Amino acid sequence: MRILVVIPTYNEAENLPRLVSALFALSLDLHILVVDDNSPDGTGKIAEALKMHHRHRMDVLHRTQKNGLGPAYLAGFRRALATKGVDAIAQMDADFSHDPAVLPQMAALLENDEADIVLGSRYVPGGRLDEAWPLWRKALSAFGNLYARAILRIPVRDITGGYRLWKREALTAMPLERIQANGYIFQVEMVYVAYKLGLRIAEVPIYFQERQWGESKMSFRIQREAAFSVWQLRKRYRDL
Repeated sequence: MRILVVIPTYNEAENLPRLVSALFALSLDLHILVVDDNSPDGTGKIAEALKMHHRHRMDVLHRTQKNGLGPAYLAGFRRALATKGVDAIAQMDADFSHDPAVLPQMAALLENDEADIVLGSRYVPGGRLDEAWPLWRKALSAFGNLYARAILRIPVRDITGGYRLWKREALTAMPLERIQANGYIFQVEMVYVAYKLGLRIAEVPIYFQERQWGESKMSFRIQREAAFSVWQLRKRYRDL
């Protein structure tokens, strides 16, 4: 199974070379697509240098401005679906919060036809958050998941996580033209639509580690906006 990993980047110059090396060390038929939002720290140039080094296994999509996580992923997904020979599309953060070593386990579930989408989950047995996180931050993360799950009535334990592997057919079935989320609510919208379409969703436990290099893009404002947006998703997809 050939996997294309879509990685959005903005100021990930320290992380990207390490992540690319870790991914290509896996025993998988794997290709990488970096979607860079014109990072001022030179991430795009680093991605191009890595592309030249790895040849035929890596590509870079340059966007002209920082335009949000959702649009970056959608651009990457469309490029992935237009690429011949790709059987599955992965999505993951560039900051090592998503352990590349879990990807083979996720891929095995797709290869065995046990799921259409596999989520790396912090909230199934065996999953956990960074031990260095303060209690209030762990509680906020857990509440955000519980809140979204309760409103959307979806039996997914980690609805806000961003580590996912899609069968090509599953992503093709998604109405990407209807996906509107611009920030982290994008993750919720995608899995909610997938569930409404009847796609099979599996979860594997992950250890969610805090980034070691660079700065986090998460903020209280982003989390607050996501909380309000969950209600809008129920109205938007009543027809599914």
